[in-house]
Amino acid sequence: MRKLLIPLFSIALLSGCGGSSPAERNGAEDASEAIANAIGETASSVGNGIEDAGNAIAGPVKPGRYDDWIGKWVGVEGTYLDIKKPTDEDSEADYELTMQYDLDHKGTFDGTATDHGIAFSRPDGNHVLKKATGDQTGLKYLAGKRNCVMVKQGEGYCRD
Repeated sequence: MRKLLIPLFSIALLSGCGGSSPAERNGAEDASEAIANAIGETASSVGNGIEDAGNAIAGPVKPGRYDDWIGKWVGVEGTYLDIKKPTDEDSEADYELTMQYDLDHKGTFDGTATDHGIAFSRPDGNHVLKKATGDQTGLKYLAGKRNCVMVKQGEGYCRD
């Protein structure tokens, strides 16, 4: 905006110079000043509007208890879990769990942070996703892994 202000102000000033009478020059200077003031006020209100819009969009960010779990987790035989923050601002969920939880079933489920993990419901019942090791999942492929989560014995996902 400042780059635009300088050329406009210069043009307005130059238009008042030359062989003009003093009255014409004063009128041109007044017009130049009015243009510069209008441009400055517009730039200021646009800038404030952009700042306000940015604050309204971002809003206060409340970190979740399990935000360090956000991301992709890999299970066995093509199963996976992807944890995200909900994109729908009207959602009451703390997390969105997208998973292929066995060979035939997948879906996206709303999760709620609890003291024990992320609680969610899917067609096979209510569950709580909790921190685990690969050994705790009971899955041979995940044995020895340390950075894992599990839904129940025989269903787990790891990052390492």
